[in-house]
Amino acid sequence: MAKVLMKGNEALAEAAIMAGCRHFFGYPITPQTELAAYMAKKMPKIGGVYLQAESEIAAINMVLGASAAGKRAMTSSSSPGISLKSEGISYIAGSDLPAVIVNVQRGGPGLGGIQPSQADYWQATRATGHGDFHLMVYAPSTVQEMTDLVALAFDNADKYRMPVMILSDGMLGQMMEPVELKTANATDCPIEKPWAACGHRNSRPHNVINSLYLTPQALEELVKKRYEKYEVIKKEEQMADEYLTDDADIILVAYGASSRICRTAVNTARKEGIKAGLIRPITLWPYPAKYIEKHIAHAKAFLCVEMSMGQMVDDVRLCVNGRKPVAFYGRTGGIIPAPDEVLNEIRKLTGGVK
Repeated sequence: MAKVLMKGNEALAEAAIMAGCRHFFGYPITPQTELAAYMAKKMPKIGGVYLQAESEIAAINMVLGASAAGKRAMTSSSSPGISLKSEGISYIAGSDLPAVIVNVQRGGPGLGGIQPSQADYWQATRATGHGDFHLMVYAPSTVQEMTDLVALAFDNADKYRMPVMILSDGMLGQMMEPVELKTANATDCPIEKPWAACGHRNSRPHNVINSLYLTPQALEELVKKRYEKYEVIKKEEQMADEYLTDDADIILVAYGASSRICRTAVNTARKEGIKAGLIRPITLWPYPAKYIEKHIAHAKAFLCVEMSMGQMVDDVRLCVNGRKPVAFYGRTGGIIPAPDEVLNEIRKLTGGVK
């Protein structure tokens, strides 16, 4: 299949349509606006629904309504907008509904800036809303991977009946790369959803979508059942990519745009005789701990690189659990680290570990 040159935001939107998304609700914010604009042009032509809501809060609750009716629904935003959607995301999780949420990250906190960032890691993996719940979180590193992960996000959202986030950033959203858009025979409702509130035809009981349980025992039982599902996801859905890790003394851990920079730094380090490698988490929740665990014995140190003041590094330290040194290097405010900066950090570690 021929490849086409597409901007990341637009490629992601097209891939969502090909995955069966026919309901998109959003609100413009840089640097994700092209995604919503693409949906605005395309959805009416294919019988889908595009609606620019009056606010981010309204948009996420429209996603809840469409999903409750059994439809594949998606919203996208950038960092401050995701904060506004957090209440609705919690309601979606509490109602056990599938949904796909795209965050094209920008610098923060507050309005911050419009340049790329990875400072929403904690928000995505720890506190996307109130209560005991998780999202599945995917972190693409190329425009091609952005398109590939969309279909997986929708499928797993339906499979596990939970919200799924694609955690992109302003660099990936705005860059253009050749992509192969894989043909899908998707329909508006690709799988059977017997739980959906989509009309009563005397063949089943009335379905009620709800996240309110006034009896504490009933709520506790439901939350515990949900966490049993999360344990299955932790076991079955961890994803990561490895590069030159088998004999590596220094293993870098980076996701998304940062991983591209780290790969270049690893290649240069290898030319200097430094045995460096890279683990690139693709799922941020569940965190791919098993990929780090299998290299604990031979690695001399780990280096976590992020476009933040240090967030994923906490998960790396939890995985390593004090058995080897874990260093951190990050840039923030929308500054993208250069390969030479990362290489210098590798050199420092090489001189400091035996």
